[in-house]
Amino acid sequence: MQHLASSPTARARAGALRAGVLAVAAIQLVTGLALALTPRAFYDAIADFGPRNEHDLRDMAAFYLASAIVLAIAAGRPSWRAPALALVGLQFALHALNHLLDVGNGDPGWIGPLDLASLALGALVLGGLYLEAVR
Repeated sequence: MQHLASSPTARARAGALRAGVLAVAAIQLVTGLALALTPRAFYDAIADFGPRNEHDLRDMAAFYLASAIVLAIAAGRPSWRAPALALVGLQFALHALNHLLDVGNGDPGWIGPLDLASLALGALVLGGLYLEAVR
């Protein structure tokens, strides 16, 4: 009798979870690099919610880059997946809440709702990945 954990369905789910974790790691990496290397361009494109502070933008880059590294490691270490996804998912949810509070303050005006929607969607995706990781 074949063990359930090694069934084709279980292997496919594990592979999809690993791919999802790697995809989020890649997004975090790109975001972190954009914040670190081109903070002015990042601010002008999607982060204009008041006066620009490049130090704060690089501080945000540090979180994005750290989470990218942890998620990349977690992709290969199943025991890391749920905690890493929980942390990054919580950060996305809190970030979305912050954008909800400032949704009308973006310049141009459409950027606030777009940022809120993308962060909320990210939080939902991360929540789904987390639920799969603890399964």
